[in-house]
Amino acid sequence: MTAIKLQAGQDRYEVLIGPALLDQIGALVRPRFAGKKCAMIADAAVVPLFAEPVCRSLRAARFSPELFPVTGGEAAKSMTEAAALCEKMSATGLDRTSFVVSLGGGVIGDLAGFVAAIFLRGIPYVSIPTTLLAQVDSCIGGKTGVNSAAGKNLIGAFHHPALVLADTEALRTLPQRIWNEGFAEAIKHGIIRDPQLFEIAAQPCSFLPNDETSWKVALPLFIERNIRIKAEIVAADEREHADVRSLLNFGHTIGHAIEYAAGYGNFLHGEAISLGIMAAARVSVRRAGLSLGEADKIAAALRVHQLPTTLPADFPREKIFEALPRDKKFEQGRIRFVVVHEIGRASISGEVTMEDLRAAVDAL
Repeated sequence: MTAIKLQAGQDRYEVLIGPALLDQIGALVRPRFAGKKCAMIADAAVVPLFAEPVCRSLRAARFSPELFPVTGGEAAKSMTEAAALCEKMSATGLDRTSFVVSLGGGVIGDLAGFVAAIFLRGIPYVSIPTTLLAQVDSCIGGKTGVNSAAGKNLIGAFHHPALVLADTEALRTLPQRIWNEGFAEAIKHGIIRDPQLFEIAAQPCSFLPNDETSWKVALPLFIERNIRIKAEIVAADEREHADVRSLLNFGHTIGHAIEYAAGYGNFLHGEAISLGIMAAARVSVRRAGLSLGEADKIAAALRVHQLPTTLPADFPREKIFEALPRDKKFEQGRIRFVVVHEIGRASISGEVTMEDLRAAVDAL
């Protein structure tokens, strides 16, 4: 097991990475919480796989877990679902000594973290990410939230977990499509900060479950490297006030708009971000000096993991431009866009125009 200590503002917490952590959750969280009750907000798809061992471990540590399955994928990230969970938690007697356990991928992490942030004005939560995308990216950083009719993640709060358990054995159960989407965020981390990580993420081997050395040694190191990049950036600029944390949004401005235009759930998050990365790379060629050769390397890395690099011919492209001005990276109508100068070096540009974005979307 590897332990990474994170600090963001006044918050300090650990990310634990390794196998068989689900069975240890009770012992790991017992010293952290005095209360007895906890709410486990879990993706209904992973409940049959992981809920019972997690609950058993919590009960062995003298906690009383209440299980709240959530269905619906990205569509479940709504104020309606968050309010319903808060009502259920109240009805089962959770109080300010209680805590939330998030069990699932990025959608559940965002939703459960947001519920923890607003229930009784905030209670702690423990994050158990069960997808590659969640383990390399969304499990840390403190951004929680739900979607609105206007766009993705427009309602939310900063609320860091008390502990993150990235159990690498949980990833053996992933369907291929959900495994693949995790590489979009890893490739993004390499593009903005770490050329060597980019080269690792661009490889087709991708940590084979039947290769125990690859799975038990290389995969945890890969997850750790991603988390350390994000942790370093978040520690430097937790609330995106200094144009440091905003670098993590590379590919996300257009990617989020594509998710909205497609209808939530039609693209997985990592698939939409893959398309957003392609568009951002094209903008970077026009505005930041990214070479065509490196733009082609980025496209090839995404394709290695069967991530999309083109939009369907009948995609409602104008809906992308309906969503873009509502993106959180727009300020007073001005575009603040993440560009990359070369793989490993990115910055925020105020020179990108809507015409640049249209040209990039047209190229998709």
